Formats: sequence, structure tokens, C-alpha cells
Amino acid sequence: MIVVYTPAGGEPEQYDAKGLVTSEASIVARTVDMKWPEIKAGLVDEDLDAMRGVVWVLKKRQAPTLRFGEFDPGVDEMVTRYDKAEAEAWFDAAFHLVGVEPETTAERVAIALHEAALDSVADLEHAKAYIEKRRAEVEADEAAGKDPEPQPGTGTSARARKTSATKTSASSGPSS
Repeated sequence: MIVVYTPAGGEPEQYDAKGLVTSEASIVARTVDMKWPEIKAGLVDEDLDAMRGVVWVLKKRQAPTLRFGEFDPGVDEMVTRYDKAEAEAWFDAAFHLVGVEPETTAERVAIALHEAALDSVADLEHAKAYIEKRRAEVEADEAAGKDPEPQPGTGTSARARKTSATKTSASSGPSS
């Protein structure tokens, strides 16, 4: 996740949480009294403490004496956005839904993703280009009569499964 911090009257600054090293993640966790998985989940939910901790630790790289209490941004000065890899994974998952229902077309998925991406991604131009690339690939596959690529972890395509439910346990065989 990317935390976008826009100080009052300033330019937006982007801080990539994936760029933290373990010691920095530990500092954030201790400072905001959260475990790292809670911080990661908090970033998705735009938790103020999680965002503040990540930005503060990354800002300390340039200003080592910066204290947590000295970095107190306004509640509307920080938001989170998906990085390129996260956005692509989201878009890929959405395009796997094409054909599950007759009205779920590549065009409709692309339109919905374009709208959702406006407030969700750090690099909007990359997102727009990737959505259109995936749309063209899915439409070309449909025109050629190809089934969509298998969904990760299922071994079947979305069209073949006709459901969004995933298998959660192994099939049981005959008992001995």
C-alpha cells in the first residue's frame, strides 16, 4: 500500500509501506501499539495510526531526529492507495469474473474498474493502461472462443465454475 500524505498547503508525498525493513516495521508496531498484520489491515482501511506510523518511520530516513509526537498530520492529510502490483492483482481478479453471469462483460468490468481506480490507486495512468490491456486480452480470448485463464488456487476458470465461492477444504475420499 502507498500512503499519500498531503500536508496543508503542500504537495502530495507518497510513502510505500512495502519499502519498510523489519526493524522499521517493528518500530511502527511498538509506537502505534499494533501488530504488523493489524497495521497492514489498517492501511487498507485508512486507519490513522497505521498510516501515521508508516509515514513517520519512512520520514525518519531523511530526518532521523523526527519524533512521533512532532509528526501529527491532519485527519484528511493522509489516504492510502494501491501500488501497481496490488492494483494489477485487483484488476486481474475482476476480469476473471467476465462470463460468470451473462451481463458481466469485459466492457462492464473495465468501466467499473476505471471508476473505482480514481480513488484507489497511486498511479492512475498505469491503472488506466492496464485495465485497457486486460480488457483487450479478455475480449480477444472471447472472440477466439477461449475460456478465461484459471483462477488462482482453483484450477478452473470463472466461467467454468459459475460461482464465486472457492473450495475451502480437500475432498474427502472413502474411509478405510
